[in-house]
Amino acid sequence: MEAAPTPEPGPHVLVIPFPAQGHALPLIDFVALLAARGLRLTVVTTPANLQLLSSLLAAHPTAVRAATFPFPSHPSLPPGLENTKGCSPVQFPAFVHALAELRGPILAWVKAQPDPVVAVVADFFCGWAQPLAREIGAAGIVFSPSGVLGTAVPHSTFRRLVRRPAECDGDDEFSVSFPAIPGEPSYQWRELLMMYRNYMAGALDEQVGASVRQNFMWNLHDSWGFVFNSFRALEGRYLEQPLEDLGFKRAWAVGPVAPEADAAVARGGQATVELADLSAWLDAFPEGSVVYVCFGSQAVLSPAVAAALAEALERSAVPFMWAVGDAVVPDGFEARAAASGRGSVVRGWAPQVALLRHPAVGWFVTHCGWNSTLEAVAAGVPMLAWPLTGDQFFDARLLVDEARVAVRACKGGLGFVPDAGELASVLADATGEKGHDVRTRAKALAAEAARAMKPGGTSYADLELLVQEIRNRKLS
Repeated sequence: MEAAPTPEPGPHVLVIPFPAQGHALPLIDFVALLAARGLRLTVVTTPANLQLLSSLLAAHPTAVRAATFPFPSHPSLPPGLENTKGCSPVQFPAFVHALAELRGPILAWVKAQPDPVVAVVADFFCGWAQPLAREIGAAGIVFSPSGVLGTAVPHSTFRRLVRRPAECDGDDEFSVSFPAIPGEPSYQWRELLMMYRNYMAGALDEQVGASVRQNFMWNLHDSWGFVFNSFRALEGRYLEQPLEDLGFKRAWAVGPVAPEADAAVARGGQATVELADLSAWLDAFPEGSVVYVCFGSQAVLSPAVAAALAEALERSAVPFMWAVGDAVVPDGFEARAAASGRGSVVRGWAPQVALLRHPAVGWFVTHCGWNSTLEAVAAGVPMLAWPLTGDQFFDARLLVDEARVAVRACKGGLGFVPDAGELASVLADATGEKGHDVRTRAKALAAEAARAMKPGGTSYADLELLVQEIRNRKLS
């Protein structure tokens, strides 16, 4: 009997993440989806970031491998810094600039491989990968860890070089509109990317600033298209036709890409408190009564902001679980919360995906980072929006004004200290009858998110189409 023919290996795709938790995790989730569909993937990493790939490599040992390169040095960065965790906002542009030095070593590595790379998938902060893809004859694909709106606005600012009039210099509430984006959204100057505002103020090193802007331009001019961790029921108006502010490029919405709660317990870190213990605490509360509070893995609340939030939580009388990260809470707050029986303070990393799925969790105070946003959307948990920086103001607008699955907690912004009494009222109102309609819409959107990722769903279809087009490139 003749031996069965060996299956032809799938197309080879090179993946270039940006080493930040909020960027790398969804791209890793996306790689897992591609691997499950028969593609072979090489993920670029640096020594200190290799551990982020451990679960992915273990789950797909034949389909996914890592290519490790030394992180480029830069005089503005401390030795050993390879991830934006611990990278200050001032250092961030230099970090983006330094990472681009990997282009030469990666290009040499690709040219030495026996099988050609047919597509390069790179985070939008790695725009330098797009001309690299063009040079090797591969399709350059921009992966956005943000939504469509949260990607279009930053690209628009760097494309148009939006300015404040001279007479409005220093006015951080000056309104900037984006007429090429559906709905013509507008944002205050303070809500635009800090990196962009510093670029326009001439506060960046000239070489660093030029590199940062060029990254966005490469995405617009050299890429084949954009892949978004989003879905049409949430951002359909931005996916109906190619957007000018995204270079009229093709767009695939393939999200939410995060795994289900039972597969994501250790996603992003090792919990400092066992999930079983956290769940047992939540079990004591009625369905939908607990407010979960977390501001992500990057931002650290100042003592003044943390104190205002702590006071608001106490004054509101709502049950809460606060994942404080590295924030310093007021003396005695943690003990009072425990003694009251209605408050729990979680230090270190918390298994957020699973916690949001617990029946007792009814609201989520969030910075509106896109990963947290989609985790809440998938769980059907409405949000209290408290954006701090980055794309979070754009995400908050989408959630509050368009999807209407969130309520504004406060003005937001790094360092903004809310009035504790006003914030306590917002918390109490949301968890009461006034929040009923928002809760109902959040449950409905969760059902749409689940449908999107199943056969016949919009995200499932976009993912299948993208994989087929990558396969066709191999055959051509």
